[in-house]
Amino acid sequence: MHTKFPIQQNNYQDYLKLKTRVEFLQTTQRNLLGEDLGPLSTKELEQLENQIEISLKHIRSAKSQQLLDQLFELKLKEQQLQDANKNLRKKIQETGGDNVLPMTTGQDVGTSGHANEADQELHLGFYDPSLHIGYQAYMDNLNNDSA
Repeated sequence: MHTKFPIQQNNYQDYLKLKTRVEFLQTTQRNLLGEDLGPLSTKELEQLENQIEISLKHIRSAKSQQLLDQLFELKLKEQQLQDANKNLRKKIQETGGDNVLPMTTGQDVGTSGHANEADQELHLGFYDPSLHIGYQAYMDNLNNDSA
């Protein structure tokens, strides 16, 4: 039984060390949160300020890297969507859809210097007359009001 006593004493010593360490970490955490700063000296406050500034730099760096990664992923997704869009246009042209008009670049302008209604419809990639429900009546009312 005499051999167990040194083991228990070592365990108790380890416990005291861990307890002191936990208390120190808790105090440091409170200090970092801006609590219990009264007992700190000017030098300790400066060290705390430097530690916070370093942490802030790390946080900003991680945030910037995360935003750059997200931007890269979005650009990659944009490229994939553009490629898929090109493939779909090609398939539509190959099937020779009757209601399909070629896509324009937005630079197709009539002789008046303005894109006309047909040109604007081309930007949709197809002509769908159902999109004009009530449009002609609206235009007639505008023309009658201005006359």
